[in-house]
Amino acid sequence: MNDELKKKQLHNYKTLATGLFILMAAIFITMTVLQKDHQSHWIGYIRAFSEAAMVGALADWFAVTALFNYPLGIKIPHTNLIQNSKDKIGDNLGNFVVDNFLSPQNIRPYIQNLKVSVYLSDWLSKERNQMILINELSSILKDILIKLDDKSVEIFIADKAKDMAGSININGVIANGITYLLNRNDHQDIITNLSSQIKNYILANEKLVSDRVEKESFFFIPKSVDHKIAEKITEGLSQYFLEVEENPNHPLRAEITNKILAFADELKTDSKWETEFDQIKAEFLKTDKLQKYAADVWQTLKASLIKEFTDNNSNLKGYIKRSLGDFVHNMQNDDAFQYRIDHWVRVTAYKYILKNTKTFGNLISTTVGNWEGRELSRKLELEVGKDLQFIRINGTIVGGLVGLLIYTIANFI
Repeated sequence: MNDELKKKQLHNYKTLATGLFILMAAIFITMTVLQKDHQSHWIGYIRAFSEAAMVGALADWFAVTALFNYPLGIKIPHTNLIQNSKDKIGDNLGNFVVDNFLSPQNIRPYIQNLKVSVYLSDWLSKERNQMILINELSSILKDILIKLDDKSVEIFIADKAKDMAGSININGVIANGITYLLNRNDHQDIITNLSSQIKNYILANEKLVSDRVEKESFFFIPKSVDHKIAEKITEGLSQYFLEVEENPNHPLRAEITNKILAFADELKTDSKWETEFDQIKAEFLKTDKLQKYAADVWQTLKASLIKEFTDNNSNLKGYIKRSLGDFVHNMQNDDAFQYRIDHWVRVTAYKYILKNTKTFGNLISTTVGNWEGRELSRKLELEVGKDLQFIRINGTIVGGLVGLLIYTIANFI
């Protein structure tokens, strides 16, 4: 209900209560005049009723008016109570809400009945709502990315990279990486591929071998012999590397593995390598280069993310949508998952409300206290003033009846 309608209703009920008082006053004056010339008993009864009704109406008008205003504008003590006591009202209202609505025993039943998972899964199960959530989230994150100060981010990345790189023992990391690959036997694929490449290279360059043999041969050896030697060399080498390629237990594989292991151990223990990598690291960590690397990394990452957040068919949005689908499926079909979500929400809400009950009370108290006194009176009068006019009406009627009763008893004594 809007304020204009409330004002209209308040005015109508005020008019009714005031009109009833005026009616009683008119009856009282009429009966007083009639009583001078007529001695009828009924005139006294009506006069007594109207007289007491006027008193009751005036008393209740004063009481109701004193809540919101000064009666007739006269600053009588203990009137205009709402405006003069708004701070106390705010404090009392805040304490009342905290004590009667936010106590543990009052909020616990409502908290225990919370089933957020049901509403959340139902809402997220609709594709339209999923897209709303994804688009809103993407819009927020994209806006954050755009508003970020690029220079500050680049400096942050450069500083973190410098701190991290400065504490890294590069030769140890490389050595451990090599050892890890060897332990997993991943290097065998490299040996297989490399053997195949060497074999194919030898077969494809048989003439190169032949020319080399002929060049290094003695002048008195016939060329046919040189060609035969070159053919045997090519065939032998290609066959050897074919054996390495096809035989996972070939001795050359073990020899290569041992050599690599020895190299990894040398990387760890030989100070020469530590010095070499420290020089490389120092060159990399020069401020100007590091800043350039950081700027390149950030700009590339930023552009990629903005594109992902903008494109409705991006891989990132697709991944989020699939994850949401899995999340909804789990909530709808996994009772334990539902319980964990609802339990977390209940415990969090319960703790938060209890922790901040005093804050809620202070909020109510401060809000009421910050209202302008006249405005607070007006708001409250609009809300309850209409009902308070019935006090005036009831006071008029009850006062008249009491006055009539007293007059009747007095006449029979």
